[in-house]
Amino acid sequence: MSKVTKADFARWYEMFSAPVSRFDCGRKCAPLNGGDPVCCSTQNAVPVVDRPEWELLRSRTDLWHRFKPYDYATRQIVGELSSGCLAIECKGARHCERDNRSLGCRSFPFFPYLTREKEMAGLGVYWVFEDRCWLISNLQVVDRAFIDEFFAVYEAIFAKDKEEFDTYVTFSASCRRVHSRWKRSFPILDRAGRILMVEPGTGRMRPRKAAEPPRFAPFTSEAAYARAVREAGGTPPSRGLKPE
Repeated sequence: MSKVTKADFARWYEMFSAPVSRFDCGRKCAPLNGGDPVCCSTQNAVPVVDRPEWELLRSRTDLWHRFKPYDYATRQIVGELSSGCLAIECKGARHCERDNRSLGCRSFPFFPYLTREKEMAGLGVYWVFEDRCWLISNLQVVDRAFIDEFFAVYEAIFAKDKEEFDTYVTFSASCRRVHSRWKRSFPILDRAGRILMVEPGTGRMRPRKAAEPPRFAPFTSEAAYARAVREAGGTPPSRGLKPE
């Protein structure tokens, strides 16, 4: 990240401010997560930023602080970070400052999916969150403005930082390998907002069939969702799984 500066991140923040959808999707996952959205809790995901981004955030807000590992897994996450990266934590969803979210926060639960030919084909999803993130099972609600800004900002990042580009080339290949072992296609959102299914063995992309909505437990049915919420000690939202 030596070529990337604090000013670059400030520009990318300005380019990427659209909400992921027209309503608060955190209302769907929060009852499964102690009342907090999955993406806003370090019990689920530890935000990692590059040092220039950390410098920008510190200059703009007191929302963020350095993350302190609390168990073996989080100590391992922090211990494996390169010298150019930091693990950070915010004050929580109730204190969110939308203009001061990190790029990782703005992108979640998506990453730039690159084909074997190293072309950015769409928004891939972090599959490890498919059992906790309602949005991954409801990709049809993702707003087009969010998709447009996602593409624009990551294309700008990749033009500036080859290391970041290579990171996502590798991560996209890992995505294909994981789903190949599972013998399961995975969804991406293309530039037009269409849900495409990627066949991991070949990398071929095809339109999603009507009979194969990418829904994952516990978001497969109202009954499954309500049961999972009860088991987590939460209260289902009034509209259940439906967008509000």
